[in-house]
Amino acid sequence: MKALVLRIAGLDCAEEVSALKRTVGALPGIASLDFDIFNAKMSVTFDPSLTSEDSIALAVRKAGLSSQPYSCASPGKACMAGESLHRNTRVMACALSGALLFAGTATHYAMHPSIMDVIAGCEGMLEHEYPLAVIVLYVCAVISGAWFVAPKAFLSLRNLRPDMNLLMSLAVIGAMAIGQWFEAATVSFLFALALLLEAWSVGRARRAIRALMQLAPPTARVVSQHHGDEIVKPIEEVPAGSLVRVRPGERIPLDGIVASGCTSVNQAPITGESFPVAKDPGDEVLAGTVNNEGAFDFSVTKASADTTLARIIRLVEDAQSRRAPSERWVERFAFYYTPAMFAFAFLVATLPPLIFDGDWARWFYQALVILVIACPCALVIATPVSIVAGLAAAARAGVLIKGGAFLETPARLRAIAMDKTGTLTKGQPEVQLVVSINEHTEDELLARAAGLEAFSEHPLAEAIRRRAECGGVTALKAEGFRAVRGLGAEARINGRDYWVGSHRFMEEKGNETPGYCNLAREFEAMGHTVVAVGSDRHVCGLISVSDEVRPVAKDAVAGLKRAGILRVVMLTGDHEGTASAVASETGVDEYRANLLPEDKVQAVEELVAQYRFVGMVGDGVNDAPAMAASTVGIAMGAIGTDAALETADIALMSDDLTKLEWLIGHSRRTLAVIKQNIWFALGIKTAFMALAFAGLATLWMAIAADTGVSLLVIFNSLRLLNGRTRQNANAAFED
Repeated sequence: MKALVLRIAGLDCAEEVSALKRTVGALPGIASLDFDIFNAKMSVTFDPSLTSEDSIALAVRKAGLSSQPYSCASPGKACMAGESLHRNTRVMACALSGALLFAGTATHYAMHPSIMDVIAGCEGMLEHEYPLAVIVLYVCAVISGAWFVAPKAFLSLRNLRPDMNLLMSLAVIGAMAIGQWFEAATVSFLFALALLLEAWSVGRARRAIRALMQLAPPTARVVSQHHGDEIVKPIEEVPAGSLVRVRPGERIPLDGIVASGCTSVNQAPITGESFPVAKDPGDEVLAGTVNNEGAFDFSVTKASADTTLARIIRLVEDAQSRRAPSERWVERFAFYYTPAMFAFAFLVATLPPLIFDGDWARWFYQALVILVIACPCALVIATPVSIVAGLAAAARAGVLIKGGAFLETPARLRAIAMDKTGTLTKGQPEVQLVVSINEHTEDELLARAAGLEAFSEHPLAEAIRRRAECGGVTALKAEGFRAVRGLGAEARINGRDYWVGSHRFMEEKGNETPGYCNLAREFEAMGHTVVAVGSDRHVCGLISVSDEVRPVAKDAVAGLKRAGILRVVMLTGDHEGTASAVASETGVDEYRANLLPEDKVQAVEELVAQYRFVGMVGDGVNDAPAMAASTVGIAMGAIGTDAALETADIALMSDDLTKLEWLIGHSRRTLAVIKQNIWFALGIKTAFMALAFAGLATLWMAIAADTGVSLLVIFNSLRLLNGRTRQNANAAFED
């Protein structure tokens, strides 16, 4: 099997996808076809012994479209020029159709100065004679407007798969057959305009996604390791390990670690953070972010194809293939709706004359009106434009959503489970209190503790070493280090034996007194972990360490409740005291402590059984099983974490928990826009069908209404690109 990816010029809606499925999908040896409308991309897997790339290109042309390899098209100017040419040709054809329609109308009015003669088409005016010059102008307007529609309509007719192109073509032909030249020209022009507007709306959503690709500059200033000179290279040619220099105001070209220099970086393009983030040597920087102040050098950690920005772009592109439930519903509806409308129009044209001796010409005309108003164009584009606009707005806000299905899900959430470490807390333990005993000073206690912990990689040991370093305390040199499994460590400092470890280790050493025990329990009741330091004679002091709660955690939990979440549950593997303290500080409704990974999965499954729609928020790696058991998995702190981006359905690109409330509101707003679009489109069509039965609707009125609906649906959908979510949206759409 061979894989081929093509860019399809003019791939703007589901109708083109259906046409390609009928032509390309019918070729021998085609194993699979995948489409990405918003990147105008078609992926084909085929057997090269049964079909060829030329055959596939020919089948694309038979569908009324053109193609070229996607690899050259994606970044290159040739493809963009081809796409621009196709778009400009459509604009010119539509404009020409409109100009000819205007010329025909003006000529007709000049020869017959009666507006009723010009717009003849109402009942009783079917015998009006059009001047030959006017007919020629109207026919030319029809040809220009139908230039891109007719090939697709012919293909639809040949395959007996009626679509909106065939529907409109038959309406235009029918109007000309009964001498309604103005109606035919108007329908042709307005339908071409509707398709152009649809292509424009898709293009705008497409450009919003492409804007991500332009965040990273195309070149980087690589610093020569031998001479210190700057060499400008394309980012694709800069390997990991290279030293790159960034000047003030420039965008950072690649992911890396600051090697020298201090600055602040605007990370909003990637994370949505509103304030610049200080960067010092050792800090991580991301491609696409903006250097605010000082120049600095950084060591590249990832090639251009593997940066966080590159992964985001790939995931956003892949998200288009994960269609939302409402999008799948609309497609299924349109599949049955269009043929049903053909059958309905046929009955309208034939039954009244046959049964009630009605006028054939009148009812044939009303059937044409029904065909026009039944066009599912607005209905078909209602959902995908909304979904892509919602995905693009979320990406710009630092919330990466991996598909339309996951964009709709947060709107329905009723409970949220949250991991403690790395989610509600910072995930990095810090020393909170240092209590020296037996005439030792705090500095002496930290110097001994840091020396004893010098060889340990445990997070608590790292916290103690950081506290000593920040306080300017030099760790004492320890010799003969010996780890005591599950308890602590022992070593010799200045010829004397010392130990460091847990409350239990202090008990086993026999140095615990009621006073020390009560103090340790006070710390534990506060949610702190106790680290005791002692010598062969006595206890030197106690150090309390805890993982700090995020400053925004309490507000974030309150925000979730404002958003209508009925239950917020904290899940943690920590002991009861720590869990209780964090739960009390953050305001969660419930906590469950001492959980193993499988216990977290069971807890989430219980919540799903009770609330049905449950989100799981975690750090993306350790919480993966629980995320999989939830309705939607949300990863925290996805910056630089490959596994987080790959594991979760939604990734918060910064550590801002308040984005959860925004996500729920944004999801509900998107769902509201989709429902508004669908009901509005169906409502207008129903109203005009009633008018057609009453003989009050004309062809040009029907197509004008349909075009107007399409335009309103597009603009309503594109409102989502601004990313703003109303606070009262949380009350919408109860299941």
